[in-house]
Amino acid sequence: FPTAKEQAAFEKSIFSKTQQAGGEIVCLEGLTVVYRSSVDLCFYVVGGCQENELMLSAVLGCLLDTLGHLLRPWGQLCVPSACRKEVEKRLLLENMEGTFLVVDEIVDRGVILESDPQQVIQRLSLRVSAAP
Repeated sequence: FPTAKEQAAFEKSIFSKTQQAGGEIVCLEGLTVVYRSSVDLCFYVVGGCQENELMLSAVLGCLLDTLGHLLRPWGQLCVPSACRKEVEKRLLLENMEGTFLVVDEIVDRGVILESDPQQVIQRLSLRVSAAP
């Protein structure tokens, strides 16, 4: 967006429209918006009107699954069938650098690089172990 004011207006319109809608996909100002709530956060993936909604949804799912795995409180046991990997605002803010790394592994300048959370987690573990 050319200005911060226009960006804020767009974000406000997305938030108000998705709070009223009951689904996971909306079209707004010629853009496709896929969204999901997780505890006290709302996550959005925005693409052009020609973008495939399933691919945008896969990117959002990858982001949430990866963050849910990496930001799970230490020591919390999780049985796959009984534990949904939710992301909490406090944990996300405390680990903002890791959150940006996750986003960097999934997309680069709007190009989708990966939609498999296990691949993202593996790449991040390689990146962390290679750091000095």
